[in-house]
Amino acid sequence: MEKNYKPNPIDTTNVVLDENILELAEMLAKNTHEVWAVGKLKEGWTYGPKTDPDLKQHPSLIPYEELSEDQKDYDRNTSIETLKVLIALGFEIIKKK
Repeated sequence: MEKNYKPNPIDTTNVVLDENILELAEMLAKNTHEVWAVGKLKEGWTYGPKTDPDLKQHPSLIPYEELSEDQKDYDRNTSIETLKVLIALGFEIIKKK
């Protein structure tokens, strides 16, 4: 393992997302949680009051809407940064009618 690893993400500091893209980011955040939860459930995990790898219990195995704002922010930040990277790389996000 490289001990001097220095993350170098794509610079998105100049990318500003409009309101429509922020709505998309929220949908992606919810979907990210849903995909994560499906994976956990397939592995035999269930809801529990605290994370317990031995019992395979996790407190976030609840609907996205019931997560705390801090928990939602984790998925939101991933979605927002993904969308910003796409735009920084020159991609356009267009909603079909």
